[in-house]
Amino acid sequence: MWSSSYSVLPARALTAVVVLALTAAAAPAAHADTAPAPAAPAAAHADTAPAPALAAKPYMGWSSWSMQSSKYPGLNPDGDYSYLTEVNVLKQTDAMAAKLKKYGYEYVNIDAGWWRDSTWKPGFDEYGRQKADPVRFPSGMKAVADRIHAKGLKAGIYLPAGLEKEAYGAGKVPVRNADGCTTADIVYDDLRTTNGWDSSYKLDFARPCTQKYIDSQAQLIADWGYDFLKLDGVGPGSGKSGDQYDNVADVAAWHKAIAATGRPIHLELSWSLDIGHAADWKSYSNGWRIDTDVECYCNTLVSWENSVDDRWDDAPAWTRHAGPGGWNDLDALDVGNGEMDGLTKAERQSYATLWAIAKSPLYTGDDLTRLDSYGLSLLTNREVIAVNQGATPPARPVTPSDPQQVWAAKNPDGTYTVALFNLADAPAAVTADWSTLGFTGKAAVRDLWNHENLGTYKNKVTQTLPAHGSRLFTVIPRGSALTATAYEAESPANTLTGNASRTGCSTCSGGTKVGNLYLGGKLRFNDVVVARAGTYWVKVAYVSGDARSVDVYANTGGVTRHKFPSTGDWGTVETVGVPVTLKAGSNTITFDSGPGYAPDIDRIDVPKSS
Repeated sequence: MWSSSYSVLPARALTAVVVLALTAAAAPAAHADTAPAPAAPAAAHADTAPAPALAAKPYMGWSSWSMQSSKYPGLNPDGDYSYLTEVNVLKQTDAMAAKLKKYGYEYVNIDAGWWRDSTWKPGFDEYGRQKADPVRFPSGMKAVADRIHAKGLKAGIYLPAGLEKEAYGAGKVPVRNADGCTTADIVYDDLRTTNGWDSSYKLDFARPCTQKYIDSQAQLIADWGYDFLKLDGVGPGSGKSGDQYDNVADVAAWHKAIAATGRPIHLELSWSLDIGHAADWKSYSNGWRIDTDVECYCNTLVSWENSVDDRWDDAPAWTRHAGPGGWNDLDALDVGNGEMDGLTKAERQSYATLWAIAKSPLYTGDDLTRLDSYGLSLLTNREVIAVNQGATPPARPVTPSDPQQVWAAKNPDGTYTVALFNLADAPAAVTADWSTLGFTGKAAVRDLWNHENLGTYKNKVTQTLPAHGSRLFTVIPRGSALTATAYEAESPANTLTGNASRTGCSTCSGGTKVGNLYLGGKLRFNDVVVARAGTYWVKVAYVSGDARSVDVYANTGGVTRHKFPSTGDWGTVETVGVPVTLKAGSNTITFDSGPGYAPDIDRIDVPKSS
């Protein structure tokens, strides 16, 4: 995805419920190569369904970057990033049409380098706009888009933020359809750089010529017939911060320019976008990369440690920002090529599970011409695709971000999507307790990966998973709503020690929370009463702008350290359930920061039965 490799070549560079859900995994929409014609009288279109809204659901497709960036033998025989050619893109187009199109995959996205030659020297037209390299794409970009459309698919293209340095042309390059404007009139006089690689001059949108340049770029890709644009190196994010790297104005300009073309073009932003600007990304784009590149830039496409496993830590903070019109992008899903992916089968399934439940776009970077049978089964599982593409909301952790985790989402029909993950390096049991979902008693469980009804489970389901393994279920409650007793953190009945203190919190249940839990700060809930001894899944409401750990224990019992996922900022409250062993009668429950910094605590909810 060109995230870290842009300008310097050697850089690191179901039951009936499930069946109903399948209808949401729609087939690709028919593509028109030109802007829609003016509407005819309503009566003439009485039987025609309206076109789906852009990014109404996470997009599905293929991207060239994973194979471009890999050192896997044979992928880039003519040098780094040499995989990207017209011939290879069209091979992948044909393979997607044959193997994946009927499952909803539709975008064929051409990533970085389409206007650069084998030495990474760029080409530009007379207006400073990127021009296809004649060796990589001898037919030109419009012809490639036409070939993609001919297969009933959509075409995607890529550009970096800012004015590329090589396009500046001493400031004398004219801007198309902007009389008297040149490249000197669209950037800052001091030629400050921008984007994640400092490969472009920062555009100055206080100058009237600047929007005209973006307009000309947008019109060019619209005239070529592209349906998708990935704008890369966007900040704040992409490893950079500060005014020089703030590209919010660029994104707003692209949003405006795309609208002016009259062509529906999906705008995707990359990479590691600043969550503090989530409202901007949602206003001006259809998706945003929340993390670094998933590719390892090694002799496989990806590796578990670099950086597939990072997503379990980084996705929760963004969950609430995803929805129709704009989605959290976890990057490419490389689970189809076996050895070339660089992952075990268990890792491949967990990777695909997280992407599905997080409602990330499902675009693979694999070689679609040589998908293995297991990879094909992961990419084409209709029940899992339905979780991603249907009305199911994005899942988030209902337990702490420990090596064994449970993620869940409550669906509109009252069922739950539940994923179990063992992120440890050895097999381990993982339990989804129904109380973490908000009910108790019995529930029917369906295994989505294996298309199997597992029967009825009382109070919980436990599975032993391999290292880095997972299971994905639909859980259908047959019991009753959970009842619990709430205990506010700021209650005067509690004991605060060390730095711990009460502070205002407008989003907290009592308008107050306990914070400053650091370097030995403690919050002890006193007189927590239960009728029977047992292990209770205590729901903890907390606030934490980053992921933080805390020691939790009852009475004088054993201490367990848990990592709470980030809530995204210091004003948002989220919850996780932690198991606590209580005795009958009165108990204390303590949250101890230990040697580090703990999350702020709003309240706890203790179930009335274990």
